[in-house]
Amino acid sequence: MASTTAPSRAPVFSPAAVVASCVGSMLIGALQALYGAAVPAFREEFGLSPSGAGLALSAHFIGGVAGVLLFDRLFGRIGNRRILGTSYLLMAAGAVGFALAPNWPAALASALLAGFGFGGIACGLNQLFAVGFGPRSTAMLNILNAQFGVGAVLGPALIGAVGAARYPAVFLGFALVNLPLLLCLRGVQDRAPQPSDTAPGPQVARSRSLASVLVLFVVLYVLHVGIEAGVGGWEPTHLETVGYGAGVAATATSVYWLMMTAGRFLVAPLTLRFSAQTIVTVSCAGMTVCLLLASVEELAPYAYAGVGLFIAPVFPTGLSWLHQAAPGARRTGAVVIAASMVGGVAAGPALGKVIEWSGVRAVPLLLSGVSALCLATTFRLARSTRKPPNSR
Repeated sequence: MASTTAPSRAPVFSPAAVVASCVGSMLIGALQALYGAAVPAFREEFGLSPSGAGLALSAHFIGGVAGVLLFDRLFGRIGNRRILGTSYLLMAAGAVGFALAPNWPAALASALLAGFGFGGIACGLNQLFAVGFGPRSTAMLNILNAQFGVGAVLGPALIGAVGAARYPAVFLGFALVNLPLLLCLRGVQDRAPQPSDTAPGPQVARSRSLASVLVLFVVLYVLHVGIEAGVGGWEPTHLETVGYGAGVAATATSVYWLMMTAGRFLVAPLTLRFSAQTIVTVSCAGMTVCLLLASVEELAPYAYAGVGLFIAPVFPTGLSWLHQAAPGARRTGAVVIAASMVGGVAAGPALGKVIEWSGVRAVPLLLSGVSALCLATTFRLARSTRKPPNSR
């Protein structure tokens, strides 16, 4: 696999900072998953409809988009430590506000603030890992994002253990865990090399339209994260609707995030043998089949686990594919990460509205349709980024 970045003389991360960054990725995974697990409690507390409850995750992702775009604008202009430190503090402050919110508008404002920090951390860590490990970038991106899955497993499991009604205490504890990470930022290189430091690769030079390729990546990420957030947010409700108990539904949701974690660890060595586009294509096909199987009541918990396994490599491996297709394009990484947040913004209310019309039982079929579009986009991307037959 071709290197996606130019090597740096000094390491971007010290060993301690690598570990701390993985913990940071774990925390943003936990935060995203906590909203879905706590939906029953704050629906009851604030008297919300399904689409109204979905606004919490949407506010989180709106803040995430803003955080990504701000980080991209500041990347290389001010120190990376300052950007990451501010992002951790914003995420912690938003979690505290959500836990103590006296009404739903205040809770949404806090989710927006937490999402702002979430976006800065997500963009910052992914961008820095993309430039910090040379030929191992794809593997390291998968490992970093696997930690996101670890947090997403622990979040719902913790809510299930203490009870959804106690979600404020969980959010407060989450905020406190952010603070020690600030001490580890000294191990992050303050002026890391930027993706624009690398020369444009052959695929960029021969592409008929870099803009069209970027649009396809944006579509892929919007659809993919819409599926990820849709399953994470609505799997418990769907399973309870088709007859499973609340405990089983919460456990199955944790298994979904666990399989996402396992998938990213498992794919890391495979990135040294198979191309990024092959891995993403197989992943999209697999998650489409599993979502169709989730419409069968007896298979639903197992099929959702399969969705987690197949969706796992799409985000980090897709970033590597993007850097290979357009290594000289300065802002492509931030654009697609922001696009992934847009998928999360749209997923909550859009899926909630459709569910109000079609019923909760239709959730897997609705998501399988979105996944089929994801697969079609991947095929189109593979054709658009393929080298001409006469190229060397």
